[in-house]
Amino acid sequence: MKRASRSASQIEQLLFFLRLITLLVIGVEIFFNPKSNLITSGVVLGLAALYSLALIVITFSGMRLTVLPTLELVADSIFAVLIFGVSGGSLTVMMWAMLFPVAASALRVGWIRSVAAAMLIALINVAVLIAFDLESYLKDFTLLIPFASSAALLLIGASLIGIVGERMKLLAVKRTHAERDVDEKRSKYVREQARIVYDMASLVSATLNYEKVFDAALDRCGQVMADTGAASSQMISVVMVFQEGVLHVITARRLTQADMKVTLSAASGVLAETVNGGESVLSSQPYRDPELSNFVALRNCRTVMTAPLEAGADHYGVMIFAHPRADFFDLDHIELLEAICKHIVIAMQNAKLYQRLIEEKERIVEVEEEARKKLARDLHDGPTQSVAAIAMRANFIRRLLEREPKSAAEEIYKLEELARKTTKEIRHMLFTLRPLILESQGLAAALQSLADKMRENFNQNVIIEADATVSEQMDMHTQGVLFYIVEETVGNARKHAQAAHIWVRLKMRQTDVAALEIQDDGVGFDVKAVMSTYESRGSMGMVNLRERTELVSGDLKIDSAPGKGTKITILVPLSDEAKQRLMG
Repeated sequence: MKRASRSASQIEQLLFFLRLITLLVIGVEIFFNPKSNLITSGVVLGLAALYSLALIVITFSGMRLTVLPTLELVADSIFAVLIFGVSGGSLTVMMWAMLFPVAASALRVGWIRSVAAAMLIALINVAVLIAFDLESYLKDFTLLIPFASSAALLLIGASLIGIVGERMKLLAVKRTHAERDVDEKRSKYVREQARIVYDMASLVSATLNYEKVFDAALDRCGQVMADTGAASSQMISVVMVFQEGVLHVITARRLTQADMKVTLSAASGVLAETVNGGESVLSSQPYRDPELSNFVALRNCRTVMTAPLEAGADHYGVMIFAHPRADFFDLDHIELLEAICKHIVIAMQNAKLYQRLIEEKERIVEVEEEARKKLARDLHDGPTQSVAAIAMRANFIRRLLEREPKSAAEEIYKLEELARKTTKEIRHMLFTLRPLILESQGLAAALQSLADKMRENFNQNVIIEADATVSEQMDMHTQGVLFYIVEETVGNARKHAQAAHIWVRLKMRQTDVAALEIQDDGVGFDVKAVMSTYESRGSMGMVNLRERTELVSGDLKIDSAPGKGTKITILVPLSDEAKQRLMG
């Protein structure tokens, strides 16, 4: 419909310019014709010019009036008769005046109406001509012969113009139908490609098996190229994924068995350009590429497209598409293939996130198991032993009362002291499990309370140098993590380092970075030696320390040496910019 309207508008514009040219020629002819009435002719031509301007305004404004062609034909015919009349009966003026309505009707309504309009105008003009000099024409009818010849020529011209116009309309209709067919095919192709992309998105959201997504993606790529006909069956498609820094073929279409075992480093050629540039690359003669030439199946291909499988800084691999025809991939195909590659990347990200979730779940289970073991050890080494000692002393006192009642009082005093000590140990364990002071007064107060309890329960000298304003800038999650880091580190120093003093410092290192330092004057250890054999030691102390540091996006540093004590420094970012600096 839009094309038809556009074609009609172009016809109207053409007729408008033809009208102006006709009026200009008629005006010149009337001006030089001595028989013309210049004043009357000027009025008629002026009205014709205003009429033409009104028509062009209607045409360019986009108005569509179904009766407009008929009204124009009538008006043009009237103006043709009037112009012929004011010209004094000039045959030249008559020919030009009749030409426009005849041509316009031929182009608009067909040659039959065009001939009828020409005959009607000719008859009216004959009547006007005779009316000018009725007596002369009654005496000599041969005077009408030139006029009749001109009218006959116009009738023949009207017929020819009408036939040509009909032929042009027929061709325009055929062209419109052909363009509509092309549009329908294009729309169908776009709908099909949208469905393919939608299917890929649905598959990605429905499965975490990215290898299944790979196979489905290659099938969809074949469907994308279906509009190329039988040529699509010759397209080679390959999915390659990085494994330990080397590209391995995961799945492919139309590769040989030997090609499936090919590994590439993506260090040169098209693959290096794709991976380093992060954009699709279209190249010719893949058989000359330093790496792609390792594929036997690509040696007969004349074009290759490589698309990166990456998201941000994560490079997963590349997809390779090749074909023996040099002009096989056009812009639409490239965009759709890139869209499918993006869905593959999403599938790989989902799988990677899922794997991380599984690993995190396993880590949490390990941490919980280690926490249970630690709690069991602490209970066994502390309150459990004390309760067992209390039971033994109570039994001893019961027997002592039967034999030496006076000595029982001293033993009861010792039993009371042991019970108090056990109570302190249990309270200390409850404090470390959930330090309420941390929730109410913050990290600095909780650290000081921890130091007091270590001195009271274990006679361990813990010196706290904590700036309360630093902890106030941290959220409760960060404060909790740092507290448990200090609690575990101080406990390890007391048990294993034989430290006389332990210093805990909390201060600002930069305007948006806090520093937590735990230092002791114990026996120290060889950090490299311990870390190299840590996995076989059956303890998760260092692992917990590092993982808890990661929970606050911190940076961990351990300085120690045999006989020189240990210093642990944790830098904690307090802003997003600080996090980026520490991660960088």
